[in-house]
Amino acid sequence: MIRFGTGMMLATVLAVGASAQAPKGQGVVSQTQVKATVTKINHQTRETTVKTEDGRELTFVVDPAVKNLAQVNVGDVVVATYTEALAYEVKKGGTADATQTVGGGTAAKGQMPAAAIANQVTVTVKISAIDPKVPSVTFTGPAGNSKTVKVRDPEKLKGVAVGDTVVLTYTEALAVKVEKAAK
Repeated sequence: MIRFGTGMMLATVLAVGASAQAPKGQGVVSQTQVKATVTKINHQTRETTVKTEDGRELTFVVDPAVKNLAQVNVGDVVVATYTEALAYEVKKGGTADATQTVGGGTAAKGQMPAAAIANQVTVTVKISAIDPKVPSVTFTGPAGNSKTVKVRDPEKLKGVAVGDTVVLTYTEALAVKVEKAAK
């Protein structure tokens, strides 16, 4: 879970930038994908060995919660994709707040194993001070905690005022699937 107290989300957001005209939003997305080929599998013990693209071999016991392991064979490819995104929107007025949403799902019975889970945290912080000389912004979070962060580009503060709120949404997701070996 992302903790508001670090101030990293707002620092990242302000480094990305607000509009030089009116406050508005922006976002950043990052994605990493890893593939590994199944080299050994014991369906009885659920012990599985995979070889990554860089040649490392990893052996582990697949949790019983993983459905459809019987569909997996040597040569199949496990694909794991991790995605994270940070988006923000500067608004006039508003109050500090925080919410979190978690969701996920798995493959239907009889299909190749697959699962996904996502976590989204939305935090609204209130700007309590702006120092264009540093440049920095001080904000107050939903728990009343205060944090000052430096802003890399002072131009990004144009149109932003004390009393504005910044809605930060951080999302991270992990999707894992098994693909049949190429014939």
